[in-house]
Amino acid sequence: MTPFGARLRAAMDSRGPLCVGIDPHAALLESWGLADDIAGLETFSRTVVEALADSVAVFKPQAAFFERFGSRGIAVLERTVADARAAGTLVVMDAKRGDIGSTMAAYAETFLSPDSPLFSDALTVSPYLGYGSLAPAVDLARRSGAGLFVLALTSNPEGAEVQRAVRSDGRSIGATMLAHLAAENAGAEPMGSFGAVVGATLGDLSSFDLDINGPLLAPGIGAQGATAADLPAVFGKAVGNVVPNVSRGVLKHGPDTAALRTAAAGFAAEIRAAVPSA
Repeated sequence: MTPFGARLRAAMDSRGPLCVGIDPHAALLESWGLADDIAGLETFSRTVVEALADSVAVFKPQAAFFERFGSRGIAVLERTVADARAAGTLVVMDAKRGDIGSTMAAYAETFLSPDSPLFSDALTVSPYLGYGSLAPAVDLARRSGAGLFVLALTSNPEGAEVQRAVRSDGRSIGATMLAHLAAENAGAEPMGSFGAVVGATLGDLSSFDLDINGPLLAPGIGAQGATAADLPAVFGKAVGNVVPNVSRGVLKHGPDTAALRTAAAGFAAEIRAAVPSA
C-alpha cells in the first residue's frame, strides 16, 4: 500500500485538510434525539459517514465511545471504519494506545494490520513509556502502509507537566518526541507517515521544531476555543502539514445531514482562508 503520508497528502490536496471526529458520547446522542444504546450509536455513526465521507479528508473515530458498549460497540466501530474507508475517506483511529513489548505489538495488530477488521489508516499512540516502546507499532505501520500520530504537545492543560518537563540534556519531553518523529520521516516524500498530535489551542510554539516532515494532527478548533485563523501563528512554517480536527463544532449540527455538510464546509472554508495552501 502507498504509505500513509503520501495518501494523506493527496487527500489534503484534493479535499482540504479538515479532519472530523466521530465522537458518539451520551450527551451528543441525546442532542440528536437518539438513545444511548447500540441503535443510537449505529445511527449516529452511519449518519456522519454518509453525510461527510465524500467531502472530508479524514475521519477520527474515538474508540472509547464505541468500546463502552462492549462487543456490539466494537462491531459498530468495525462497520464505521469499513464504510468510511470504502467511501475514500482516511480513518485515524483515536485510541491513544501505549504499552511495551508484546502488548504494544497486539495493540498495533488490532489497528494497523490489514487483516484486522479494525484496520485504520493511522492510529494515535502514547509514547510516555518511552518512545522506544512504540517500536512494534512503528514497524507494523511501515510494513502495512499505515501511520501513527504520537502525543507530543496536547491541548489538555495537564499535559504540560509531562510534555514540557525538561530532560537532563535541556530538551523538553515534547521536543524529544518531535525529534524522534523527524528522524522517522527523514527523506520521505511528499510527507512522512509518522505525525504528532499538537493542540491548536497552545498559542506560540515557536520554541518547538514542528517541521518534522510529517502531519500534525491539531485538535482544539471549535468547542475548545481555537479557530482556523490561529493556525499560522501556532504552527508557523509547518502549517501546511496541519490536519485540523473538529468534532463537536460539526457534530452538534446533526442529525440533519445537510446541516452537518454545511458545518464541515464552513470549517473547511475558514481553514482555506487562514492557510492558503489548504
